[in-house]
This record gives sequence, structure tokens and C-alpha cells, in this order.
Amino acid sequence: MLIEIGHVEAIFRYPVKSMAGQPLDAADLGWHGLDGDRRLAFRRIDDRGGFPWLSATKLPDLLLFAPHRREAGVPGDLPTHVRTPDGEEMPVVSEDLAAEVGRRCGAPVQMMQLRQGIFDEASISVIASDTVREIGRIAGQRLDVRRFRPNVVVRLLNSVPFQEDEWVGGVLSFGEGDEAPAVTVTMRDVRCSMVNFDPDSASPAPEVLKAVVRTHQNTAGIYGTVTRIGRLAVGQTILLRPTS
Repeated sequence: MLIEIGHVEAIFRYPVKSMAGQPLDAADLGWHGLDGDRRLAFRRIDDRGGFPWLSATKLPDLLLFAPHRREAGVPGDLPTHVRTPDGEEMPVVSEDLAAEVGRRCGAPVQMMQLRQGIFDEASISVIASDTVREIGRIAGQRLDVRRFRPNVVVRLLNSVPFQEDEWVGGVLSFGEGDEAPAVTVTMRDVRCSMVNFDPDSASPAPEVLKAVVRTHQNTAGIYGTVTRIGRLAVGQTILLRPTS
């Protein structure tokens, strides 16, 4: 049985891991997430650990770097350039950009491209705007949903914060019919200090993560795995097939 739970309120893609995201009206959902999402990341050259990727938890300034496509008509979904916090434009794969990021983090870095993306847990993240508002209410702040780095923001039919927990094990379909893209919900999204940083200034607000920890066991939103590819669009109906 399919249950209508809401509509797609917003879609975001993050071409370079931890850099500014791009709001989209529509996007292709492939087997490895949104096309062009988190396909690039800076590797910390001297890091010999199992997760060498530089993120905003280590360098909040990364949020202020804005990837974009300067050349119209260039094939693919990857950015061609990045605008730095100082307003300079640099090619996305360039010694200049790597040197600028390395200077800010105090260690050498190298831009890497992975065809299947660089994800922390899963290729798709979803959160309800009601959940974000509730966290903001507890934290005493008006929160921008971009703090939570979602791919899909849901406007719920029934305004119940943290309703996403009930979707785990089920399947979300975006649109109606057998061709609608679909995501199997695999787990709750365990949050880190990324949610503390304002996406426009990188200023920290530790009370945000504290609110998530205190209110909902440090989770907000869900992760999913793509089970049917297709086209996502703002305004689409979202249907849930609950776990049996």
C-alpha cells in the first residue's frame, strides 16, 4: 500500500564535498545518487587514515567556496570553476585552488574525482522541513535547511517533526507510476558538527547539534539507496511504501 506523505519542497546537489550546494528545480537520480552530487572532493595528502577527505568539520571555510559552471554548453554535471570566499574564480581542478584550500587548512590537499561519488553513509539524504523547524525551535534559532546538507527536502502533509524515522525500511517514490524514481530508506541520519555552521558565513552555533542530541538521539532525517532511477522535481508527490 502506498501512502502519500508530502511533496518535494527543495532539491540540492553538492558538486564538491563540503563546498556550497546548488539548489535545483529538477535533477536526474541515478544509481549513485543525484547526477553530479559529491563527485569531487579534496584529499588530504598527508592523511593515511581510512577517510582522507577534507570536510567542513575540519575546515568550515569550505562552505564558503561556491562551485559553478562558467562555460555554457559544456557536457556533464560537474562544475568548471569555484568562487572562493574572497571572490576569486579558479578552475575546479587547478593548483591555484588546491593551494588556496591547503593554505586555509594548513596541510596540502589534492582535488579528486570519483565516478560513484564520495558519501559518508549513503548516496541520498532526505529531511522534512518540519524537522528542521523543530530543531531550530529547541535551539532558539531560525535554521536554514542547508545546514543539514540534504538532497531532498520534504514538505509533509502531516506536520510531525522527525516523521522520517517511520520511513526506515520502506520505499519512497517521487511521483506516481511505475517509472517514478524510488529510494529505499536504509537508516536514520546521524548528525555531526556540520549542522552547527551557518551556510552563508561558516559561523558556528554549537547549540544546534546540542538540540539534535538532546531531542532526538543525535539523528535528523534519513539516508537511502536508489532502487529506481528517474527524474526528481520540486513539487512532486512523495509516496511511501512502508516496511511490511
